[in-house]
Amino acid sequence: MSDKLFSTRDEPLASADLDVCRRVHEALCIELDIDRGSEKAEKIGALIIELYRQGVHDEHQLHLMAGGRHA
Repeated sequence: MSDKLFSTRDEPLASADLDVCRRVHEALCIELDIDRGSEKAEKIGALIIELYRQGVHDEHQLHLMAGGRHA
């Protein structure tokens, strides 16, 4: 099978990667007053992971790009 069919975006996230995404998600849910079990929180979580997979690894940038306010 060709390596071109797979990209780094298809690789599972490591524990440290997930920790970054989790911290950003928790901060956004608090900032935006969103219940972490809600559909909106799920969508924000998916967006954070997608941004991370696209190469946005800085927590502050993830926070802003996922809908957070400029601190």
